Amino acid sequence: MLTAVLIFSALAIVFGIILGVASQKFRVEGDPLVDQIDELLPQTQCGQCNYPGCRPYAEAIARGEAPINQCPPGGEATIIALADLLGVEPLPLDPERGEEKEKAVAIIDENLCIGCTLCIKACPVDAILGAAKQMHTVIESECTGCELCLPPCPVDCISMEPIKPTPATYKWPLPESASPSAMGRKIAHRSAESVGESKA
Repeated sequence: MLTAVLIFSALAIVFGIILGVASQKFRVEGDPLVDQIDELLPQTQCGQCNYPGCRPYAEAIARGEAPINQCPPGGEATIIALADLLGVEPLPLDPERGEEKEKAVAIIDENLCIGCTLCIKACPVDAILGAAKQMHTVIESECTGCELCLPPCPVDCISMEPIKPTPATYKWPLPESASPSAMGRKIAHRSAESVGESKA
C-alpha cells in the first residue's frame, strides 16, 4: 500500500514538472493592443459588429481590418475611447450596425415561460437559468443586454428593461461638440467646403 502511494506521488510530481516546463516553453504571447481594445469594449458578445464576440472584433481592429464604429452597445463613449487609444479620429456610429440604446437587462415573465430552453442556448454569457419544461430566469448581474434571447422565444415572454443608473454608474452626457456624430458632421462639412473651393 505504501509503495503504491509513493509511486503515484512520484508520478504526480514528475508530470507536474513536465506540465510546468511545457506551459512556459510553449506559451503563446498575446497581443497587448488586442487586450487593451478588448477592455474598452462592452463585452455584450452580441455580434452586432459582425464578429462573433468582442474579442474577435478587438483582434480585427488591431489588425486594421475593422473600423472602430461598429459597436452599438458601446456607443459614442467606446468610439471615443478607442480613438484615443489608437490615435485616430472618432467616427459616428455605423447606422448599419444598429443604434445606441439605453443599457437594459432581459426579464423573463415566468408566468408565460414554457421552458423551451431556446433562450438559454442563445445567451452568449450563460446568464439564463432553467431546464426543459421548467421556469427560466435571468441572472441580472450577468446579463449584458445583447437581446439575442428575444428572437428565439416562441411565446414572447422576454422583455428588455432599462437599467436605472446609480451614483456609481451614472455618467454625464458628452457635449454635443465632442460627440463622434458631431465630429462626423464637421468632417463632412469641411470636405464639402474643400471640394467647393477646388471647383472654384
